[in-house]
Amino acid sequence: MKTVYDVQQLLKKFGTFIYIGDRIAELELMEMEVKELYESHLIGPEEYSKAILLLRKEAVQLQGNK
Repeated sequence: MKTVYDVQQLLKKFGTFIYIGDRIAELELMEMEVKELYESHLIGPEEYSKAILLLRKEAVQLQGNK
C-alpha cells in the first residue's frame, strides 16, 4: 500500500465507497472505516498502520496547501 488510491481499493473490497466532495472529510471518513475494519479483525496491524499513515500524511499535505 503506497497511495491513498490503494487505501480506497482496500475499502472497496469491503463494499465501502467514500465520495462527498470534501477531500479532508473523505480522508477522515476513510480513516474511521479503516479503524473499524481493524477492530473487526478484517485487516491486520500492518495494513492498518500503513493505511492510517497514508491517510494522515495526505491530510497534512492538503491542510498545508490551504
